[in-house]
Amino acid sequence: MSPRQITVLGECVADAFTEPASAAHELALRVLPGGGPANTAVALARLGTRSRFLARLSGDVFGRLFRARLEASGVDLSDAVEAAEPSTLAVAELDAQGQAAFSFHAQNTADWQWTARELAGVDLSGTSCLHTGSLALVREPGAAAVEEFLGRASAAATVSIDPNVRPLLVRADVYRARLAHWCSLADVLRLSEDDLNLLLPGTAPEEACDVWHAAGVRLVVLTRGAGGALASLDGERVAVPAVATRVVDTVGAGDSFTAGLLHHLGARGLLGGRLTALRLDEVAEACRFAARVAALTCSVAGPNPPWREQVTPLAAADHT
Repeated sequence: MSPRQITVLGECVADAFTEPASAAHELALRVLPGGGPANTAVALARLGTRSRFLARLSGDVFGRLFRARLEASGVDLSDAVEAAEPSTLAVAELDAQGQAAFSFHAQNTADWQWTARELAGVDLSGTSCLHTGSLALVREPGAAAVEEFLGRASAAATVSIDPNVRPLLVRADVYRARLAHWCSLADVLRLSEDDLNLLLPGTAPEEACDVWHAAGVRLVVLTRGAGGALASLDGERVAVPAVATRVVDTVGAGDSFTAGLLHHLGARGLLGGRLTALRLDEVAEACRFAARVAALTCSVAGPNPPWREQVTPLAAADHT
């Protein structure tokens, strides 16, 4: 079976990183195009998957930056909305380990204004998987329209969700209140260890996986940075180690992992339904590939996922 398109829905964010200024009492910023869903769409396209991005793209300077990056990576923007509102901005400070702390400027920006009418005409017949998550699922007024769109998509396509909890913008209890419903719609739930600690504080990863399986999701993948990933398929579990790399920063690593996971499953014809035939060994193989993609993203600055030809040599080295 030839792999069909993966459709990603969600936000673009201008990631502004602080840099040393040329004069006292100044702040220099280096702006890179980011946003979790946008990063995932870019990574999918660079890996060779047909990637379509449903976004609301502003016409401002940041929106033009987003569009240029997405198009240069081969992402299909034919269903993107040309939005009148401004783009979302996030200012990031990196710690000594390359972890980013973000402050968001997101009031009334383009990403959260989805309407049912904008999504009603989207054709999903060629889509094997719909991936979404992050703030698009919780920021009003558009969150309800996105949830409704997910419900429609789940009738025909595999649904993947990454909560990507951002408590500075939306309280964690808002995510908690909606997560069971998302699990009833989703087939894949990919989340980070930080997400777990915010959504189910004090809960062991295995217990959390069982909670989410009971709510309806078949495959849960928990990424744990240098600790690798834990995948749970209807309660059968496998741990996959991280790939050693020189870490420049971790921005976009989780998004790249998600893209690697979905790309690998899609390339093998395993997406397009409820994953009823999926085996644990296939999940483990997909997670190992995803870990390589994430490692390459960590080895460069900002959310800059690798191209397919960069991943292939690393994959070959694993078998020598």
